[in-house]
Amino acid sequence: MKKFILSSLLILSSFSAFSLAQTKPAPQNKPNAPNLIRTDAPKQQGIDIPFVTKTLPNGLEVIVLQDSSVPIVTVEIAVRNGSFTEPPELNGLSHLYEHMFFKTNRAIALFRCDMFTKYGRQDLFSSYGCGAQQSYKNQLGDVSYLNEVDQLGYLRNGTTQEEYVNYYFNTTSGNLPTIMRMMRDAMLYPSFDEREFSQEIQVVLGELDRQMSEPVYYLDRTMMDKLFYKYPSRKSPGGTRATVAAATTDQMRLIQSRYYIPNNSALIVTGDADPEKVFKLAEELFGGWKKGDDPFVKFPIVDHPPLPKSEGVIVPQDVENALIQIGWLGPSIGKDDASTYAADVFSYIVQQPDSRLNRALVDSGLASGVEVHYYTQRNVGPIRITLVTTPDKAKAALAALYKEIDHFNDPDYFTDEELANAKTLLEAENLFRREKLSEYTHELGFWWSSTGIDYYRGYYKNLRATTRDDIKRYISTYILGKPHIGVALVSAADQQKSKLTEQDLIGK
Repeated sequence: MKKFILSSLLILSSFSAFSLAQTKPAPQNKPNAPNLIRTDAPKQQGIDIPFVTKTLPNGLEVIVLQDSSVPIVTVEIAVRNGSFTEPPELNGLSHLYEHMFFKTNRAIALFRCDMFTKYGRQDLFSSYGCGAQQSYKNQLGDVSYLNEVDQLGYLRNGTTQEEYVNYYFNTTSGNLPTIMRMMRDAMLYPSFDEREFSQEIQVVLGELDRQMSEPVYYLDRTMMDKLFYKYPSRKSPGGTRATVAAATTDQMRLIQSRYYIPNNSALIVTGDADPEKVFKLAEELFGGWKKGDDPFVKFPIVDHPPLPKSEGVIVPQDVENALIQIGWLGPSIGKDDASTYAADVFSYIVQQPDSRLNRALVDSGLASGVEVHYYTQRNVGPIRITLVTTPDKAKAALAALYKEIDHFNDPDYFTDEELANAKTLLEAENLFRREKLSEYTHELGFWWSSTGIDYYRGYYKNLRATTRDDIKRYISTYILGKPHIGVALVSAADQQKSKLTEQDLIGK
């Protein structure tokens, strides 16, 4: 599922707040759903997600989910970009590009020059190179709409993840044409002003510094770098200080030319918007956007190799408790879709409060929390089990966890009722999130980018079809007996007291 494990309330209750700013999916709150269902209830086929789509001749996919109960719209552009496209020398630059998206573009520059002319500021007209800007008038048309932008009352932002970059506006529905025009100009006509670029480099470096000041950052990076040992940059959206500090505007234009093309992007509109009107606006504004070469043909995504062996790592950090994580390489979209559904269902079964796993770890007093999670990705999704415990109980808690893992495929590890409940709870979570379309928009963008919109369209029907045999195959293929990484975040003093070893972390 699209959820970042370290953002759960479980972890945040034990450690200071951790956030990969603008790089990870926002945490989703689970609804308070009942733990029991009627076994005689009619069998459900899975909920429908009532969005409609249209693909323009240039390849731009337009997705609309209409809900006119409130006169609010969200307009998002999603791009298949992020760290999975980044070799080491470009690591973190998709995120830096995101920071430049809402800066000066050709429309803003032309509007500024028009203002200089209007108020007789020939000095500013010359210093800003307005003579050259005038050549874009035929291409951009009338940019006077920017006169009223400050009165629209809108919010804007963007995020960068491993396989997904998005930009979005939230505003009232009457402003939809203007907001779509703003999105078009930002997407197609960036300026990459050198002065603004230098400033944003410092902003991103500040974000990286804040991330690295949080102890949990080192748990996540250690796990990802070990799991994806050959190509670690492909799983690190934030990048490094070195690559960000050395970035150039030429590299921004390189990213734009490769990935910011219509056939690698989606326009998503949710809320009080009529689909036919959105499609018409999209054709008018984005129809002339030139289609590009498929970037994943010319620059194919890497093949992450399997782990050669299990490895345990102790990461000393100044924390009070012990945070332990075990990770495996999981299924990939397009290669084993059935296991991605099974992974979500099984994760939901075992992390319920009354599951056998929770009874063995939490009810026993060995841990204060345990969470099982699979992160849906096209380019290998990680499976992680995270355990929060105390240093004095760490060895016993780990031993109990590995004992439970050994029994995951036992026929009685979960009941038929637990299997049915997990599917119902996953659907309920989706419905609760859909209450706030401004946030749900990003979920649509994530699934479009990482899985393709057809995968998500049938997601809940496929969840409903998941069987015990599907779950057994998933566990056998990706977890039981497979090489894995164990990482413990614990203070140096507590590690000595606990006698925790690397061998403990891999269950030896």
